[in-house]
Amino acid sequence: MRELRSLIPYFRPYRRPLVLGLVCVLFANVFQVVGPWLMKLAIDGLGDPNVTPRRILALASLIVVASVVGGAFRYGMRELLNGISRRIEADIRNDFFRHLLRLDATFYGSTRTGDLMSRATNDTMSVRMAAGPAIMYTANTVASFVFALALMIWISPRLTLYAMIPMIVLPAIVLSFGKIIHKRFEEIQEQFSALSTFVQESLTGVRIVRAYTQESEQARQFDAFNDEYRVRNMKLVLTAGAFHPFLMLIAGAATVLVTWLGALEVMAGTMTIGDFVAFGFYLALLVWPMIALGWVVNLYQRGAASMGRLNRIFEAVPAVVVPSEPKSLQGALGGVEFRSVSFVYPGTERRVLDQIDFTVEPGQTVAIVGPTGSGKSTLIGLLARLYDPMEGQVLLDGVPLTEIDPADLRRQIGMVPQDSFLFSDTIEGNIGLGLGRGEDADEPSIDTAIRTAAGIAQLHGQILDFPNEYATMLGERGINLSGGQKQRATLARALARDPVILVLDDALSAVDTHTESAILADLRNVTGGRTAFIISHRVSAVMNADKILVLEGGRIVQEGRHAVLITEEGTYARLLRRQLLEEDLATDRA
Repeated sequence: MRELRSLIPYFRPYRRPLVLGLVCVLFANVFQVVGPWLMKLAIDGLGDPNVTPRRILALASLIVVASVVGGAFRYGMRELLNGISRRIEADIRNDFFRHLLRLDATFYGSTRTGDLMSRATNDTMSVRMAAGPAIMYTANTVASFVFALALMIWISPRLTLYAMIPMIVLPAIVLSFGKIIHKRFEEIQEQFSALSTFVQESLTGVRIVRAYTQESEQARQFDAFNDEYRVRNMKLVLTAGAFHPFLMLIAGAATVLVTWLGALEVMAGTMTIGDFVAFGFYLALLVWPMIALGWVVNLYQRGAASMGRLNRIFEAVPAVVVPSEPKSLQGALGGVEFRSVSFVYPGTERRVLDQIDFTVEPGQTVAIVGPTGSGKSTLIGLLARLYDPMEGQVLLDGVPLTEIDPADLRRQIGMVPQDSFLFSDTIEGNIGLGLGRGEDADEPSIDTAIRTAAGIAQLHGQILDFPNEYATMLGERGINLSGGQKQRATLARALARDPVILVLDDALSAVDTHTESAILADLRNVTGGRTAFIISHRVSAVMNADKILVLEGGRIVQEGRHAVLITEEGTYARLLRRQLLEEDLATDRA
C-alpha cells in the first residue's frame, strides 16, 4: 500500500473540495443514524397512553426530512470526492505523458509501446478508483461504523459486545485477501500490457500481416493472449467472490447473536421494543461497512498495484541529462567536432563506434558512407544527443554537447531519419511540426516556409493534386502516401524549421534518381551557409560533399573528397563498384 503515498502531492491542489467532501460524508452519516433513533422514539411512543397521531406524524416527518437532508449530503460527497479523483487521474496521465517525453532513446529501446499505453490508460484508471471511490467509501465506512457502534453501546453495551465477537477474525481475513488481490491484479496488468503490445504491433504492421497471409496466425496468438488475460481475471474474481461471503458470514453470525439475545432482553423487560428495533437497524448499518470493506480493500490493492507500475516509469531517469547551467546556442554557426568518440549500446558489449575523430567547419557538407551496421546512424544519433558517448566528446562550435540543453541543441538540427514517420494530421501540420504554431505565430510566414520547403523536397506539385491540398489529412504513419512521398514530407519538415545543421539519414532511398537529382540540386542552394550531414548508399548523393567519411566496423577507415577516394583502393571504391554493378543489373532486368 506504500505505493499510494506518491498520490499525496496530487491531492494538494484540491484540499478545499476534499475537506468539503469529507464534511459531507460526516453529515450524511449523522442524518443516516438519526432515522432509526426517531423510529425508536415512535415505536416506544406507541405505548404511551398520551400518544397522539400528531406526535407520530411529526416523528414520521422528521424521518423523511432526515432522509432528504442525508441524501443531499450523500450527493455532495460523491460529487466532490469522485470529481477530485477524475481531476487527479487527468493530472497523473498528464505527468506520465510529459515524463515519457523527457525519457531518451535508451529507455525506449528496452520498453514496449503497448506496455506504456496500458499504464497510461488502464493503470491510471485503477489509481483513480483508489484516489476517489475508495477514499469516499473508507470515510463513509468509518463514519457509519463509529456512529452506529456508539449508538449501539448507548442502547445496550452488553448486546454490542456480543455483536462484536464474530468480528475478531476480521483483520486477519482482510490482510490475507488483500495480499492475494494485490498480487493477482499485478499479474492481470502485466498480461494486459502484453496484450496491448501485441495489438499495437499487429495493427501497425497490418500490411505485412496481410502480405504474408498471417491473419489466422495473428488471430490465434491474440486468442492465446486474450484467454490468458481472461484466466488471470477469473482468478481475481474468485478471490474477490470468496471475500464477500466470508464477510457476510461474520455479519450473519453477529445478527443471529443479536436477534437471539436481544429478544431475550425484550422478553425480560430490560430492553424496549423500540430499542431492539433501533439496535437492529444500527447493526445493519454496522454490517454494511463490513461489506463495503471488501470492495474498498479490493480498490486499494488494485490502485496500489497500478501506482507501483506507474512509479517504476516515473522513477526512470533520462540517460541524457540536462546540465544545471546550460550554455546558450544563440548565434550557433554549425561547427562540429568528434574527439575520440566511442559508443556501446546499453546492455550490449560491441563497440558500435570506436575512437571516432573528425572536424566539420561551419557550412560544410559531410557525407557518411559505409556498409550496413558500420555505425553511420549511431554517429548521427550522438550528434543530436539521442545518446551520450561512452568515451570522448562531441562538440558544437567548440562547446561539448553535455554542456548544452538537449532541447536547445535539437532546435538547431533538422533531422530526416531513415524511418519516415508522419503523424495522423494534415500535410501542412506534419511539415510545419517544428515551427511553433500558436496564438502569437506569424501564420503567413509559416505558410510560406512550409510551401518553400515542400518545393525544395519536390513535393509541392503533388500536394496540389490532392483534393484538399495542404489540408489533406494523412492516415496513421502517413499510410496514404507512397514511400517516396513520405520521405520528401519528412525532408520538407526538416527544411521548414531552417536549421543550422541539416541531417539526412538515407533520406532519399525511396525516391527515384531523377527526383533525387532535382532535390539534391535544390539542397545545394539552401545548404549554403549551413552544415549538412548526408548518409546515403548512392554515390550521386555524396559525390559533391566537401568531405566524405567512410565507416567500417565502427571506425573511420577513409576520409576525403569523392575525386580522391575513388582513386584509392579502399572501402569507398568497393562500395562504388558494387553500386554501379547493382545499377547495371537493375538496368538489364528492366
